[in-house]
Amino acid sequence: MLAALNPIAFHLGPIQVHWYGIFIASAVVIAVTLAVREGRRRGIDPDDIYDMILWALPASIIAARLYYVGFEWSYYSQHLNEIIAVWDGGIAVYGSLIGAGLVVYFFCRSRFIPVWLMLDVAAPTVIMAQGIGRWGNFMNQEAFGQVTSLSFLQGLHLPHWLISQMFISGAYRQPTYLYESVWDILGFIFLMSLRHQKGWFKQGEVFLGYVMWYSFGRFFTEGMRTDSLMLFGNIRVSQLLSVILFIGAIVIIIYRRRLGNQVPMYLDGNPFRKKAQVAKK
Repeated sequence: MLAALNPIAFHLGPIQVHWYGIFIASAVVIAVTLAVREGRRRGIDPDDIYDMILWALPASIIAARLYYVGFEWSYYSQHLNEIIAVWDGGIAVYGSLIGAGLVVYFFCRSRFIPVWLMLDVAAPTVIMAQGIGRWGNFMNQEAFGQVTSLSFLQGLHLPHWLISQMFISGAYRQPTYLYESVWDILGFIFLMSLRHQKGWFKQGEVFLGYVMWYSFGRFFTEGMRTDSLMLFGNIRVSQLLSVILFIGAIVIIIYRRRLGNQVPMYLDGNPFRKKAQVAKK
């Protein structure tokens, strides 16, 4: 059996550069690049996206860490020096989405950009970034599942180095990070393939489709994990949120569809921004 992979990619003098950070940074760069390209098609100035990211990225990281630390306060209250150690893992996806979502809302309102449209532009790239980011969990040997057998992992036709990395604490583990990564990438392909279909999506529905896709898959992968954040003892926080978000997205789609032409189509671009620009002139 191969030894576990080193979570540290390289050193820059005294600074350790972790694979976790490399995967997260790479995911962000790719996501922003794709969002800028789609934003241009929908009438959103690239500078607006760059400005938004400057606020949304740190807010998402801080919110993700606070979310995680809050639910693990019994540990971090005794290890205060570890609260900022995000390079060792321990950031919650749902926390990051809450932080970024608040920034997107207030930023778009200040720039006269429809919030739903910006969310639609960002949604496919966000789920792609989530899929890439899960490989940071792989390198840190975290976000794994319950004990399984070597024969089960071999039956998945996984490469030997990947199987070896799943040998954690004396036993082979379910590669839940891999399941979620594959699900996220499939969601990215699904949304990218369909969002330009004329007459299919109203503004906001690409984003709501992302919410439904991600929360559906997360509900099942979370159920296999052994490191879930818990509520009231035996309720997995992410599973509860997944159910709420999935049902909530369906309800919002139905409600907004009943509004008819009051809700513009996604491919209509950014009509409100254009009206604002005309008014300024």
